[in-house]
Amino acid sequence: MARIGVDVGGTFTDLVLEIEGENEGANRVYVHKVPSTPWDQSEGVLRGILEICRIGGIYPSDVRLIVHGTTVATNITIEHNGAEVGMLTTRGFRDILHIARHKRPENFSLQFDVPWQSRPLVKRRNRIAISERVMPPHGEVTQALAEDEVRAAAELFKARGIRSVIVCFLYSFLNSAHERRAKEIIQEVLPDAYVSCSSEVANVIREYERFSTTAMNAYVGPKTSLYLKNLEQKLLEAGIKAHLRIMQSNGGVSTVEKCSKEAVSILMSGLAGGVMGGRWAGALSEEKNVITVDIGGTSADFSTIPDGKVKIMNPRDTYVGAYPILAPMIDLATMGAGGGSIAYIDEGGAFRVGPRSAGADPGPACYGKGGTEPTVTDAQVVLGRLDPDHFLGGGIEIDAELAREAIRTKVAEPLGLTVEEAALGIIRILNSNMSLAIRANSVAKGYDPRKFALAPFGGAGPLNGVALAEAVSAREVIVPPAPGITAAIGLLVTDMQYEFTRSVPTLLKNVEQPAIDKLNRVIDELTSLCRERLDDDDVPPDNQHFVRIAECRYHGQGFELRAEIPDGRVDGEKLAAVKSNFQAQHKRDYGWSFDDVDVEIVTIRIIGIARTRPLAWPELEDAAGTGPEAALMYERPTIFDDRKTYATPRYDRKKLKAGHELSGPAIIVQHDSTTLVPPGYVAKVSTKGNIHINAQRV
Repeated sequence: MARIGVDVGGTFTDLVLEIEGENEGANRVYVHKVPSTPWDQSEGVLRGILEICRIGGIYPSDVRLIVHGTTVATNITIEHNGAEVGMLTTRGFRDILHIARHKRPENFSLQFDVPWQSRPLVKRRNRIAISERVMPPHGEVTQALAEDEVRAAAELFKARGIRSVIVCFLYSFLNSAHERRAKEIIQEVLPDAYVSCSSEVANVIREYERFSTTAMNAYVGPKTSLYLKNLEQKLLEAGIKAHLRIMQSNGGVSTVEKCSKEAVSILMSGLAGGVMGGRWAGALSEEKNVITVDIGGTSADFSTIPDGKVKIMNPRDTYVGAYPILAPMIDLATMGAGGGSIAYIDEGGAFRVGPRSAGADPGPACYGKGGTEPTVTDAQVVLGRLDPDHFLGGGIEIDAELAREAIRTKVAEPLGLTVEEAALGIIRILNSNMSLAIRANSVAKGYDPRKFALAPFGGAGPLNGVALAEAVSAREVIVPPAPGITAAIGLLVTDMQYEFTRSVPTLLKNVEQPAIDKLNRVIDELTSLCRERLDDDDVPPDNQHFVRIAECRYHGQGFELRAEIPDGRVDGEKLAAVKSNFQAQHKRDYGWSFDDVDVEIVTIRIIGIARTRPLAWPELEDAAGTGPEAALMYERPTIFDDRKTYATPRYDRKKLKAGHELSGPAIIVQHDSTTLVPPGYVAKVSTKGNIHINAQRV
């Protein structure tokens, strides 16, 4: 059996192929990169899959599983080119998406932008009020659904050419009957429409966030669904009958069908694979505390993984493009910083780097594709850290003179600097911006970077790893075996996950048996839904695992934190454990907790998991006391952060063996990335292929 992980980035599409060994032989692993095709990501994906199959010496039909990380849904939100959405909502609540939480994004600015008003996911003329009413606390129907109004609204949408519709009624998380019936009527009138109910997409309390999440699902859903199904068809036409799975924002994978219907669940698909890959790299060295640093061509992503556990964002923080999204997402920080980030002088004369990027086309000036603006990659070339004849294994030709010219004309001369000084400035600004983002995701959330290893990957990560570790005082640097492909590797070490939620507001103080019975009933129902999905995917019962989460808050608080529910039927003892788990989490997040304040369960979340087989990365041959001389390629002058130029040896990573040590300055070259070892540091190669970089002991 063969399986492939394919991750689409802004500049390159990364792939990893694992082929199971025959007759108990060792598994073979291959990695590959191809340029991304932003106009249609599936073209680059298909090309990469066919090429890596040739590299691995297998037929495309031999592939049984493809796991895909995509930025299609993310790009739609960034570019604001989603579907025109029609909305049905409860009469009197037409403007919830406009009013939102009535917060000013910038309290003291007179010129602030309110994205949910200036760029609404649903235009006001397409928000139609419907007579119906469901009331709390038990979902009683006090006004029947006006089916004639629903049908008239659907006819209006049809006349306007709207083919993406949402149904968002008040308190539908308590009783979804009206939403389900309205959906049936819409599908009778618009049989080909993309229809989403809020009770299907985000079946939880808080009408604004629930409506916004459903609106985003309908906004990105049609194009995302079209892309996924188009990719699936192209794979079949190419003779690839593999199961196609999609990376979700929560760090799990799911089916094309599920991700097409719930496109909002893959808004962070392209970012999540990197976090899972960083955790995998740490595990290769038995390191559980890892800060992942994924730096590609257009963006950089950071996540703090304590004790090997990937963190999920609090609901109050899950925003995409200023729109609240009640879908579970890995806790990460992202910014426009990467190899393609453009350096420029702004209108006020300040020296800036990013977030604008040269992307894949035209790319950095040194690519020779017509780009004239200086980028981070151009700066690395000028400093001698990227060699023109060995960039990406020689797969892309770069011109150092074009890089120098771009930096000279756009940055160095306007600021009165030499080209080398300007190039160093570009790198320093980039690293300063990124170190602030790392601290925001670690120190600001109660985690001490001094207890963590920093794992830099992506095409540009290992060039910046040591400088970032110095800036945040990380314990050491661990460079994965294939840094530029680590996000793709993360796709193959990710479990399949399904999540179902339901709001069941329950105060834990003096809780009575009927309330406990309701909690058990909801847990059973949600678990059954997870089990059905896993059964449909032919997951054997012994590989079905269920995580039970109570999202809790102190009574009167605005948002919840997650607390695990112990296994077994819920009773008073288990609810006490839930309260204890919540208070421990509250103390970790905020530094304090209350023992004498009521705790309230707001939402029950059940996660159905199918464990994936670990990726069997081959071990390196032991150096057995020999030195790294066989891996030495040549020496070239290189400028480091101390402004000094050193004759710096280049080493071929493929020829390094377990136990080899390299004293800085040194540069380690491989096809998918380049690792910088500054003066005063030592790099040691581990058995599993990780490179550990630490300061030299004096």
